[in-house]
Amino acid sequence: MAEYTFYTNPMSRGQIARWALHEAGADYAQVLVDWQAKPDAFLAANPMGKVPTLVHHHGGHDHVVTEGAAICHYLAEMNAPGLLPGAHEKASYFRWLFFAAGPVEQAVLGKSMGWEVPADREGMAGFGNFDRTIDALDGWLAGRDYVCGTRFTMADVYVGSQVDWGLQFGSIPARSAFEAYVKRLREREAYKAAKAIDGKLIAEAQSQG
Repeated sequence: MAEYTFYTNPMSRGQIARWALHEAGADYAQVLVDWQAKPDAFLAANPMGKVPTLVHHHGGHDHVVTEGAAICHYLAEMNAPGLLPGAHEKASYFRWLFFAAGPVEQAVLGKSMGWEVPADREGMAGFGNFDRTIDALDGWLAGRDYVCGTRFTMADVYVGSQVDWGLQFGSIPARSAFEAYVKRLREREAYKAAKAIDGKLIAEAQSQG
């Protein structure tokens, strides 16, 4: 049995977890989830029916991990300590990992849904407004190679996926700091290997449809 069971769909945030699995060098078996016929074992692991869902078969126990940011960090903890932050990188690592999972995710979703936060209620929203969120992320990445400075960490898988996806689909504006950051990430072997797998799966699904 593989160390991890990876429930995913190639046209989903599962792409983030697959990249993390490859960066971590983890041994995994994928289970493709059909939106209309979700496996019982998958729903037992994650009643939300969301992908990615990771099951770690470890020490005689099955540990379920969901949520993309959590999966990324968990894989670094379990399989790739070299991708964890050092003592002076932890503040940046956790700050931007959760910023991407919170304000960035909320801001992008809100804009795509056409939701407008009234100016006098921006303090009630975790992201304030879209422009402020994007400006904050842009300001941090400008002049830095990666989230923690000059060194790639697992936070870059999650933050980078948000930026990469946003640039591809136009949900995040094209800015020089974002484009330079994503260019560096796309050159990584683990990124290319993971994307090749999901790209092939998507092409196969589209040919059958």
